[in-house]
Amino acid sequence: MTDAASTLKPATLVPEARRMAFLPALFSPALMLIGERAVYQFMSWLAPDDYTGGLWHFHERDGRPLFLSPAADKRFRIFCETNGYMGEVSAEAAGVIATLFALSHLSFRHEADQLSEAYMRLYEFAGEHPEVGEIFKAID
Repeated sequence: MTDAASTLKPATLVPEARRMAFLPALFSPALMLIGERAVYQFMSWLAPDDYTGGLWHFHERDGRPLFLSPAADKRFRIFCETNGYMGEVSAEAAGVIATLFALSHLSFRHEADQLSEAYMRLYEFAGEHPEVGEIFKAID
């Protein structure tokens, strides 16, 4: 581990008291419901055998929103038919992948700098994630 890597801050769970502010901060107030639904739909598409709905965690770093992830203590088999990726990742990595897909998808349909900024912030975080290889293969 390099000195730079050892100083990287991990993502933390958003406290319950601030969950209501998370989605508007990530997707914008106008797109918060569309963005949330997009993440859930991408998760259903990417892991149809393992994801059946349920509660989600919201993650942030330095008080800035990053991604959503299933509140599950299991691994998810991900298959992306558009690039042929097949692999198994943690719930956190699956959430990073689904959120990256959702942010990218929405940024092509809505002109909102907030979406591209959120995508770049999450992409940077993904590059530091322990499952970076699988995440990047899945979104390639």
